[in-house]
Amino acid sequence: MALPKSVTKVTKDGVEFTSNVDRVQYTIQELSRAALRDIAKFIRKRMIEKLKKLPGMKKNKRLYKSTQYWLRKWEGDLQIGFKHDTWYGVKGELGTHGQPARNILRDTVFENIDEIRRIEAQYLSAIEDEIKAQALIDENEQVGNENGEDK
Repeated sequence: MALPKSVTKVTKDGVEFTSNVDRVQYTIQELSRAALRDIAKFIRKRMIEKLKKLPGMKKNKRLYKSTQYWLRKWEGDLQIGFKHDTWYGVKGELGTHGQPARNILRDTVFENIDEIRRIEAQYLSAIEDEIKAQALIDENEQVGNENGEDK
């Protein structure tokens, strides 16, 4: 979605009304998406650090590649986790018969709540300065791929 017109001017009885509502709504939405993208990168990086500490995982790159995030534009949310049915990813997180749950994703998020809040605050405080806000906005759909890079 392209940046909406900066203002809407309506003249009635010699009084001019100027509205920036559309532009501000767009800016807030895109700043929220940018914050979610940075949060996803941060959480994924921390998850991979924990996964490397698991026994036998230093050489197993398949598990790192199975961690991924999906930043959905239409829904305006972030999903982060493991790709579908990866043995060491999903089953290690949730546990299987005879194996306890590792809770790597859950614990990583809980341990970093303060950092997540700091990242959100950094982006949402940019609404005060339009030029700073436009510099932070990236309109591309985001999916973290197996190489840890964005598409």
